[in-house]
Amino acid sequence: MRLLFQKPAPQILIRNLNTLSNLPFFNSNSFFKSSVSSLSLSGPDFSRRRRISSSCPMATVSTPKPPPATTTTTKIDDGVGIASKCWIKYRKESTLSLYSPFVVSLASGKLNVDAFRHYIAQDVYFLKAFAQAYELAEECADDDDAKIGINELRKNVVQELKMHNSFIQEWETAPAKESTLNPATLKYTEFLLATASGKVEGVKAPGKLATPFEKTKVAAYTLGAMTPCMRLYAFLGKELQALLDESESTHPYKKWIDNYYSDGFQASALQTEDLLDKLSVSLTGEELDIIEKLYHQAMKLELDFFLAQPLGQKTVVPLSKLHKETKDQLIIFSDFDLTCTVVDSSAILAQIAIITAQKSDQSQLETQIARMSSADLRSRWGFLSKQYTEEYEQCIESILVSDKADKFDYERLRNALEQLSDFEKRANLRVIESGVLKGLNLEDIRRAGERLILQDGCINFFKSITGNKNLDVKVHILSYCWCADLIRSAFSAGGLNALNVHANEFTYENSLSTGEIVKKVESPIDKLKAFSDILQNSSNNRRNLIVYIGDSVGDLLCLLEADVGIVLGSSTSLRRVGSHFGVTFVPLFPGVVEKQKGCVEGNSAVWTGLSGILYTVTSWAEISAFILGQ
Repeated sequence: MRLLFQKPAPQILIRNLNTLSNLPFFNSNSFFKSSVSSLSLSGPDFSRRRRISSSCPMATVSTPKPPPATTTTTKIDDGVGIASKCWIKYRKESTLSLYSPFVVSLASGKLNVDAFRHYIAQDVYFLKAFAQAYELAEECADDDDAKIGINELRKNVVQELKMHNSFIQEWETAPAKESTLNPATLKYTEFLLATASGKVEGVKAPGKLATPFEKTKVAAYTLGAMTPCMRLYAFLGKELQALLDESESTHPYKKWIDNYYSDGFQASALQTEDLLDKLSVSLTGEELDIIEKLYHQAMKLELDFFLAQPLGQKTVVPLSKLHKETKDQLIIFSDFDLTCTVVDSSAILAQIAIITAQKSDQSQLETQIARMSSADLRSRWGFLSKQYTEEYEQCIESILVSDKADKFDYERLRNALEQLSDFEKRANLRVIESGVLKGLNLEDIRRAGERLILQDGCINFFKSITGNKNLDVKVHILSYCWCADLIRSAFSAGGLNALNVHANEFTYENSLSTGEIVKKVESPIDKLKAFSDILQNSSNNRRNLIVYIGDSVGDLLCLLEADVGIVLGSSTSLRRVGSHFGVTFVPLFPGVVEKQKGCVEGNSAVWTGLSGILYTVTSWAEISAFILGQ
């Protein structure tokens, strides 16, 4: 069960318990508060499995009062300026731009020359509109320093246009006036110029800007629409530059990459953001909301601009594009705890058990299943916590005692994880025999599942992929979770009833858990067997493209067997064990770019299992961008 119990600050436990405050058995606020108070002083926190040396995501949990299917959102410091706030808030679009076929192909150096020529011609149109928008913003700015700053930025755009002209000569690209403006470019330039002209919802029309303050607002709105482009290109410049070999001078688009990575351009991006922050200082909350909307719209238009570039070549992204509806089947596997969730499910179940016991202590209903007192239950959880943590550490260390592999050695890894599997099963048996999971109400479990906080973007990814009628896709959730009802409730609350859940099950008498578990997936070996059985039962005349998404040592074997194994998060134990047996961990984007370099027409075996390479990501936005391009 990978039942690792960490013990963070009491306030974190209080927030975790508060997530259960809407459940039926919390009839009294005073009872709930006293329960939380007593637990926070002496009870353990139940954050399961191998998080000994990795960061604890429970620290991000807040007290939610949302409708079901809650997802996390990034908390932004109130002291952060509007520019940084928007960049963080709309990071999804920057990720999608990074993983767009055009940017991936350009980064690989394998972008079709004609595609680059077309892009440059379109970008010339855009940059001319950009320079014009800066000019209009300068006219509206009331502050002399702001005027000077905007004027400098406009001059930088003129220099950028000169660079593009050098590309036109070098690549024999048709001048912008001779090329056709595509709809995405037109939509973007019209948006910029309309904003700079004051044609923004809630702002007086051009010629009716009665006061300097109203003019300054238009300047702020204009910078709100322009800053995303500057920050996005600075971001892309850094990401692509990091992939260039220092000794490499043959990359055909090195000059383009170097320009956006340069200190000069990075400084211009910062200057634009500083100006936006400065011009926004005196704006009302409603006016700041307008800037956020303009920023978001600009990010979406920038993404559309990249996606509109015709490539005329095969690309490895999005992954679903490799799928042929009549020939292929896409199979997505995912772990649940801390891959899909913010709080480990065992923490929720343990907390329900303790608070239910406290309620039982007060009511002493004859109809209840006989169970230990809340004090005994709390003490038992504490003992199980300490025992599991110590033995888990010992188990991992014993696995790492053997000689480190010189190259990827799947068989040795599998044999080593047999040790962990035996340990996990013994730990589960102790939990069952202890009786700590006895007496939980099925309806309470389901309600807790509905309020389980999920990783940002997780639900949207599964909704998008299962709702895509052009894909033959199957989604399977493989989890050590003690209670599959909790998982099903979490997904059904988000409108996802088509996911196949493979996890352990509680047994019930009159809707109360007996403390017994129907054991289905307890260990890394069990996960691998379930994974293999599903694939065997899915065998047909279609080619399977298999993706596995996980975050822990227990996922290692399945991650490696899949065509694409994606590691979400930063589990130290996962990396230590994997690396010991020759597994290589590669950030997904560099991995995608490397695959693009070897992408050849007619080569369908781009991704294959048991390569010894796993791809790491930091968010579901990356996963969605890679697989779906959305």
